[in-house]
Amino acid sequence: MHEQHLDSAGQPPAKLSKTMTGVAGLDEILHGGLPAGRTTLLIGGPGAGKTVLALETLYRSAKAGRPAVCVSFEETAAAIRTNASSMGWNLGELEQQGLLVLYDPKLDYHAVRAGEFSIRGLLAILKGQAERVGARLIVIDAIDTLMRLFDDPGRRDDEVYRLHYWLIEHGFTTILTLKSPLGRPSVPRFSFLDFLADCVIMLDQRVIDQVCTRRLRVTKYRGSDYISNECPFVVTPEGVIMMPVSSAELLQKPLGPPCSSGNKNLDELLGGGYRKGSAVLIAGPSGCGKTTIACTFAAGAARRGERTLYVSFEEGEQGLVSAMKSPGLELAPRVKDGTLDILTAMPESMGVEEHLLRLRRTIERFEPSHVVIDAISAARRMGSPQAAFDFLVRLLSMCRERGITCVYLNQTPRGLAVEHISSFGISSLIDTMVVLDYVWKGNEIGRSLLVLKSRGTRHSLVQHRLAISDNGIAVFRPETIGEQEEA
Repeated sequence: MHEQHLDSAGQPPAKLSKTMTGVAGLDEILHGGLPAGRTTLLIGGPGAGKTVLALETLYRSAKAGRPAVCVSFEETAAAIRTNASSMGWNLGELEQQGLLVLYDPKLDYHAVRAGEFSIRGLLAILKGQAERVGARLIVIDAIDTLMRLFDDPGRRDDEVYRLHYWLIEHGFTTILTLKSPLGRPSVPRFSFLDFLADCVIMLDQRVIDQVCTRRLRVTKYRGSDYISNECPFVVTPEGVIMMPVSSAELLQKPLGPPCSSGNKNLDELLGGGYRKGSAVLIAGPSGCGKTTIACTFAAGAARRGERTLYVSFEEGEQGLVSAMKSPGLELAPRVKDGTLDILTAMPESMGVEEHLLRLRRTIERFEPSHVVIDAISAARRMGSPQAAFDFLVRLLSMCRERGITCVYLNQTPRGLAVEHISSFGISSLIDTMVVLDYVWKGNEIGRSLLVLKSRGTRHSLVQHRLAISDNGIAVFRPETIGEQEEA
């Protein structure tokens, strides 16, 4: 039984009220949204995504029937409308409907500095605009630009405090954006804003190994828990999409019944086939048959009416379809009837988040039963080894949550050294591991296949011979090796 905490009046403490942002993934990170009636601070360098994130929150609120006000000190209202239209957001229509106000104060900096100035007049205008449309959400873009009006640091701080308490007094849910120097996480002149705000979100844009990535991190949230890890995000033509790296819960579905590999003999070695919804790794050196085995699986699934998404990082669709004619696999009819979808991409053409987003959208559209990734060794070209690891783990989690069988191909050096099989430290996440290699018989070179592990099945522990001919793959047992079984 959990102990219930009471306030000084003997009542359960009030639960913090939140306002949903409507930004894909952000409410998940914030565990429900921004603190209602309080101030959230967005801090980031140039191009980090502060304004677009604040503007999308404003737009989603207005679209949901909750009026909002935007005050911009750096861009005109006309420029904001134009920028928003590039993402399909019609702000002018919302303004006409009385759901949105865009306000760009025309401040004469020379005139202001020549005499006494306070933000009281600005606050009066802001209050009038909010009351006119009934807004409870206010975005103030580039608060640091407004504060440049005050040469005296004491006056500047006083005006910031005046703004802070005015917002609290009127119960507005507020987003303030603040620029930080490139490469620096904070702004020394305005560091006290971090303490005043109830929620602080840091945004940055970094380039590692020539790959650009935007990331978000919640550093503070009074009265609420949140995902504290850095969360990658993507700015798309439709808006911001957050891509959280981790979750506290493991949401994958239990493994299903066996589904055929497409080859009867291989099914026997696997104890009936790959488990539905499992993670399968097929590893081996170049030319040993990984792609042929994966395409045999995809073609067999298609014949059963099970959709398969084949993701190729190393060969175009036409090249793959043509190459598979040699072992007798006709993939073109499967593509035509919609049971096989081939998605190709150059790994270095975009960052991990863009690749994941493209895959997620394809999975949501195509609704496959199985996904093949050819090959995970190419993921290194998306950036750093850590980026490749993040990509593979998050893709695997995405598939497991949906009960999708995920088949990874990996090019490895010759030999069966376990440390080379996955190359990325994901072996413990793999349910079935098939290792291919070359073997010499006299002056002839052949291929071998070993089922290294297969969770939940009785599988062969014998290294078998693998042959690839015009009739497809054939797996047969060397006469010199004894057979063992594993529970």
